[in-house]
Amino acid sequence: MAFPETNSKISLHIRSNSLPSSPHPLLSEVEEHLQRLKDTSSVSHKLNGLLDLHDCIDRLLQLPIKPQELARECNEKRVDDTLEGSLKLLDICSELKDFLLMSKEIMYELQSVIRRRRNGETGLKVEGAKYLTSRKKLNKVIRKSLGNLKAMKHECVEDGTSFMISILKEAEQVTVSSLESMLMLICDQPKHRRWSTISKMLQPKRVACDSQESETSEFEKVDAALKSSSFEHFQSHAENLEMCIQDLEIGVEQLSRKLIRNRVSQLNIFNH
Repeated sequence: MAFPETNSKISLHIRSNSLPSSPHPLLSEVEEHLQRLKDTSSVSHKLNGLLDLHDCIDRLLQLPIKPQELARECNEKRVDDTLEGSLKLLDICSELKDFLLMSKEIMYELQSVIRRRRNGETGLKVEGAKYLTSRKKLNKVIRKSLGNLKAMKHECVEDGTSFMISILKEAEQVTVSSLESMLMLICDQPKHRRWSTISKMLQPKRVACDSQESETSEFEKVDAALKSSSFEHFQSHAENLEMCIQDLEIGVEQLSRKLIRNRVSQLNIFNH
């Protein structure tokens, strides 16, 4: 599911008339963030890494670049592709937020009904079946969204591309790959693809959405508890899942704001 590796050390050290001939410290910082994101399989590390990466890119976009010099280096089609890519990233984040909200709503509905019925495992069996049906429908939509990412995943940074386009396109690819991991986390994937690439989830002191040892997420644990009508296991995993969804929602919302800010900066630079 990962992107083909691109040579970030080459793409980030391209000499440019619009930056000093020696590599700017921010370029090295971007390169480090990109490499860490490629090396980690942890969803929490990916999310935190994306926030750091796009913070760094924001600072890079604020450098005093001369528009006329940048324009000479930038192919119009590549600029359009880059701006289109930034819009697609926002669309993916929007879909991810919608899927997290849906997951939270069907979980809240299930818990609310069970609390009202107060008949433990009997109520869990009846209402759990409804929850699993809702999850199945949601998973179908998420899998369709994952399929739509394939085209973006095969885009490569071309040789000779200007330094700014190279950075933005490589950051776009890594961001898509990381967002894909988050979509996979909340979607019931086939066994051979499910959790082998996802390790410990979210903050170290928070309950994990997936277990490094069992390679099983809290989404899957809740589903399993419902299928077995285990009321005790359901209660425990449901609380953990709520925390996981909450942390993901906060992180994706922060990422969306950074992507919007960076897109505005890109428009100001390339459309000058």
